[in-house]
This record gives sequence, C-alpha cells and structure tokens, in this order.
Amino acid sequence: MTVFDGKRHVDGDSTESSTLSLDDGDIHVCQDGPRDAPALLLIHGSASSTRSWDCLVPLLTGAHRVIRIDLLGHGRSAKPAGPSYALPDQGRRAGVALDRLGVERAIVVGHSSGGAVATALAEQRPGLVTALALINTGPGMHAFIAPESAAIAPSQWPPTDEQIRRFASTGFSREGYRIPQELLDEVRVMTYHTLTATMRGTRDYLEQRALPDRLAVLGKPLLVIFGEDDRRWRSSSAADYRTVPGAEVELLPGLGHSPILEDPARTAGPLLAFTAIHAARH
Repeated sequence: MTVFDGKRHVDGDSTESSTLSLDDGDIHVCQDGPRDAPALLLIHGSASSTRSWDCLVPLLTGAHRVIRIDLLGHGRSAKPAGPSYALPDQGRRAGVALDRLGVERAIVVGHSSGGAVATALAEQRPGLVTALALINTGPGMHAFIAPESAAIAPSQWPPTDEQIRRFASTGFSREGYRIPQELLDEVRVMTYHTLTATMRGTRDYLEQRALPDRLAVLGKPLLVIFGEDDRRWRSSSAADYRTVPGAEVELLPGLGHSPILEDPARTAGPLLAFTAIHAARH
C-alpha cells in the first residue's frame, strides 16, 4: 500500500484524496482507477483545480491509474505568499508528488497552462514523463487572444460569482455556457497573489521559449487537442506543434477552450487512442 505523508481519505465515488507535504507547501492529490495500471497525470490550468477534470476522469479509469494534483496556490493545495509560482517550480512539485506516490513513469496531460507545466516537468524529468498530451495549450504568447473585459482588481477580491463568470467566460465556446458552481468556488479560494503570480508565471515561461521549440528537443510522443472555437488562444496556432517530430494534432469543431468540460467524451476519444499506444508499462 502506498504510504502518504499527509491526510488521506476515500470519497464516496472511490476517489482517493490525500495531502502530500512538500518543502514549500502541501499539495492535494486525487487518485482514481486501478493502482497497478499505467499512470496518467492530469494537470489543470490557471485559476482551476482537480475539479476541472471531474467529467473526464470516469472515461479514463478503465485503463489508467489517474492522478490529479492541485498545483500550489490552487484548489485544496496550500496558497503561501513566499514560494515561487514560476512554471518550472510548479513542474518540479508535480514530479515530487509522483515520486511520493511511487510513480516511476507517467503520461502527463495538461489543460491550458497546465500543458506548459507538463512541458516543464518533462524538461526536468525526461525519465519520468513517457509522453505528453496538451489540451488547448497555447504554443506561445503570439497566439494569445487578449480579453475584452477588464481583469479583477485587488480591491474586488474575493470576487462575486458574476465577476468570476465574466472573467472565465472566454474559457468556453459560447457566452451562454453555464460554468459549474464548484469551479467558481475554486477561483474564489485562491488569493489574489496566487492568481496573478501563476498567470505571470505562464506568460514568462512562454515568452522565454515557445512550447514547440521546447518539445522538439525532448523527443517525447506528443498529442495536441484543441477546441476549434477557443476564445483564449487562436486554434490555428495548434499547427505550430507540427514542428515537433511525430506530433499528432486533433482539432475539435464546435468546442472552445475547455473541451474537458464542454464535451468530455469527444476529448477522451483521441486521448485514449494516444495513451493506448504510449502508456507506460510496469
């Protein structure tokens, strides 16, 4: 049995939830599926949490040990003011979390900026990451679509539901999409510092070097899934990843920045086909 260095409990839906004590803050972890199956790590985007994967996880557990983490500053993980929220540091923490869980190899899946964290992890720990799947992860800042609405000001923190809905509206393909209440709550539990620091960390990492350039030298199998109606990153920029040898790029018509929420089944299709080929064998 895996020994955890923090709190551990099993939810009613058989999700095992635990807290890992890292040097710079506690990290919340969820696990689903057979513990002896190939490991699949899911990394959420900025201002999100493990909850963003809730609809997708049941479609993945038949063949995988599915591991989700709340990045430092998010969800049920610690939100300290001192530690770095730079993406390489977030990637390092994800690697330490897998080490604590006894995972030696994993396919890593990232949504939005979580894909950049996955890339940072692969750069640091190439022996740990066997393959990567990026879901609506912009390849570089040139592909970013600047929001029309103003950002939430420090004086407005914590924000109201309506402020969060406006802030998060471009995360979906249509204006009328009803964002689940639990995801609104996850934004509100962040501090203003952790929100702005993590978003700045993503921008800095992409400005330093575009993701396709970083991935091309790693030699890892790569799947890129992109909702074609993304309103945060130009979906045409998904083609940038084709410079990575062997990369697979899958566009999903009618879906926006968050296909994992808008249509989990359509997102799971190409992801499962990819992992079936590249899953780490124990």
